[in-house]
Amino acid sequence: MLRIRIPEAKLEQAINQSIEALKRGGIIAYPTETFYGLGVIFDKEDSLRRLYEIKQRPKEKAMPLIIGNKELLLLLTKTINPRAFLLMERFWPGPLTLILPAKEYISSYLTAGTDRVAVRIPGESFALHLARKANFPFTATSANLSGTPPAKDAEEVTRYFRDAIDLLIDKGPTPGGLPSTIIDATGEKMKILREGAVSRESLEEFLKRKHLRFR
Repeated sequence: MLRIRIPEAKLEQAINQSIEALKRGGIIAYPTETFYGLGVIFDKEDSLRRLYEIKQRPKEKAMPLIIGNKELLLLLTKTINPRAFLLMERFWPGPLTLILPAKEYISSYLTAGTDRVAVRIPGESFALHLARKANFPFTATSANLSGTPPAKDAEEVTRYFRDAIDLLIDKGPTPGGLPSTIIDATGEKMKILREGAVSRESLEEFLKRKHLRFR
């Protein structure tokens, strides 16, 4: 496993090496605005399978993605609820994950066989800068074994995975806190599946100003 420490290495160098590793099909660990995440490129089946194996993640649990701009949604989803666009405009970049109808070719490792895909633009963090420069979707699953606490620093990532990952971006401790809020936006009406860093109150207040509400 290659470990790159920031600020010993420049941010641009760490981002470029991360992109190269992802394109080669590697697994990277990187800091987000909450915890450390594990990333593989969205369209390499072998990499997604390997990621599930090292996390010991049940196949029925879908794997979320992050992107750096909304144009990349064209690679992932067939249709987008107009109400979902309103939430994107208000809460992206940030800890709000939207469940959208997946295109047919999206891996079942990402959809868990549901024909739905989870995606967000992350808040200010290494993850956001990486996603913007990469210009392709990649996974943002927490850096932990299934059922264990997410890693808050590079040492915890190393204890969980050792040499099972290819690249570790060490930017020190992450803030922790609540995970992203998850909203099902696949139907005409939206539903909060998990309340996290974006509160139900702030979401409902925003939609109320647009004369909308959750089901």
